Amino acid sequence: MDILALSVHGPAGVLDLAVPASADASDVAEAYARRAGLASVPELRTRTGTPIPGDTELTRAGVGAGDLLVATTGVTPAMTSRPTPRREARRAPGPLTALWFCVAAAAAGLAGWCARTEPEPTVWVLLLATVVGVVPTGRFAAYRVVAAPAFAAAAAFAVVWDPNPVRLPMVVGVTGLAAALAAAVGRALAPKAEEALRVWIIVGAGVFALTGLCALAGAPPRMAWALLLLGALLAARFVPGLAIDVPDQYLIDLERLAVTAWSAREQPTGKRGRSVVPLDAVGVVAARGTRLVTASAAAILVVAVVSAPLLLATATLPIDRIGARLLVGFAGAGLVLAARSHRHAAARALLRTAGLGCWVALLVVLLGDLPAGSARWVVLGAVALAVVLVVVAVAVGRGWRSAWWSRRAEVAEGLSVAIAVASVVVSVGWFRQLWELASLWEMSS
Repeated sequence: MDILALSVHGPAGVLDLAVPASADASDVAEAYARRAGLASVPELRTRTGTPIPGDTELTRAGVGAGDLLVATTGVTPAMTSRPTPRREARRAPGPLTALWFCVAAAAAGLAGWCARTEPEPTVWVLLLATVVGVVPTGRFAAYRVVAAPAFAAAAAFAVVWDPNPVRLPMVVGVTGLAAALAAAVGRALAPKAEEALRVWIIVGAGVFALTGLCALAGAPPRMAWALLLLGALLAARFVPGLAIDVPDQYLIDLERLAVTAWSAREQPTGKRGRSVVPLDAVGVVAARGTRLVTASAAAILVVAVVSAPLLLATATLPIDRIGARLLVGFAGAGLVLAARSHRHAAARALLRTAGLGCWVALLVVLLGDLPAGSARWVVLGAVALAVVLVVVAVAVGRGWRSAWWSRRAEVAEGLSVAIAVASVVVSVGWFRQLWELASLWEMSS
């Protein structure tokens, strides 16, 4: 998020303000009135005296970082909230809007899967829905533009579908590229849902690049699935540290810096107002981080539940099969343990679902290896009993919120990630190839 450092001259002297670049003139005027203790909100003008309308963004008015603004006496009462008109309040999207658009995106994916054999009519409908989704008009535009890449990905999947397991990674890569292109178009048309569209672009382009490199290198399909699952696991640990981007103006005292072009001008006599962090800006940063973490968790869920079963299905040799099962099992454990560090309920639920999805895929494979009969039912009963015990422990004890559990969970999460990274070498076949080379070398010697 871009931040503008401004100086505002007015009836109470000069104040240095740090405001978001998307703020309009009325917000800056209200901030000046609040700091200066004025009885009315002044009007803002440029240094040349040109008035800036209250509903105009500073960047659109040509105001940049370090510019000087002039506050003149206005007539709008200070610190009065501008209530939302009743008609606009009724037209605002409700809390279930995001859920319905998630259902629409899931329905698009189902349509793309069902249209593999005869894609002609369905693909045109999906492309039409993509075009309508990126149109930047309407009260649901911010939600439609986030769901539009799912329709584009479903259309691309139906067109490039190939049942050959060797070509399947490239099919998934082209699907991710289509989603990234649709998200880029939507982001270019209107800066709405910036964080979710950025995740679409990064994840879609990353999946295409990884699968394309594996295809060019002639790697087996299991390598692409193993690397995608490992990337989802590592993203769950590193994305929260990158999501909250606090601007430097909020971390550095600008008045104590060395002399710069912005602070070297002659200071007027009297006490200057110090630059402090406004509460609204803190809310903007927190909301942006929340949206970014939630969108990243949703992407991690999709990548994990797609790559885990495909990895288990393509690792057919005995040694590779062991590495693939270890990777899926410990990746699921790492995702479930990583979810505990999220306070946001949606992100926590998405990461836990991703981990449970990996475990379900592994459980299905393990049950398939058991002989039909009582042994299979004993295993199913043990798993069901374990799930019930976990639910009871969460509902009654709440023990894992203690410091004792937090320390051990952190150690367990680190071990899960370390074992998952080591399992990649076995699951993709590198360990088996080294073993075979060593055996051939011994036989030749």
